[in-house]
Amino acid sequence: MKSMNNRVQLIGRLGMDPEVKTFGNDSKMARMSIATSERTKDKEGNYTDQTQWHSVIAWGKLADLATNYLKKGSEVCIEGKLNYRNYENKEGVKQYVTEIVMHEMHMLRGPKA
Repeated sequence: MKSMNNRVQLIGRLGMDPEVKTFGNDSKMARMSIATSERTKDKEGNYTDQTQWHSVIAWGKLADLATNYLKKGSEVCIEGKLNYRNYENKEGVKQYVTEIVMHEMHMLRGPKA
């Protein structure tokens, strides 16, 4: 059984085409944003959609698959782990980042027509 200590599973749509960066000769990373939506009903019976955006990164062969097959609007199911990191920007201000490091991906549907 895979470790369940730090596990995230999302189904959503890509908000942008994956952006690829290459490090050295063969190390690749793809960065993408995935939107998940939840429909809620208020006291008056009106429905509203609440959308959350998630930053996702993929490494190696998963980065290649994401780059070759996913486009903005594609629906995808991803599984990975939550990762927190920080860095200093050009102005010396500490920035905090929360992202999902993808371990598995299932392509569900292509972009909406």
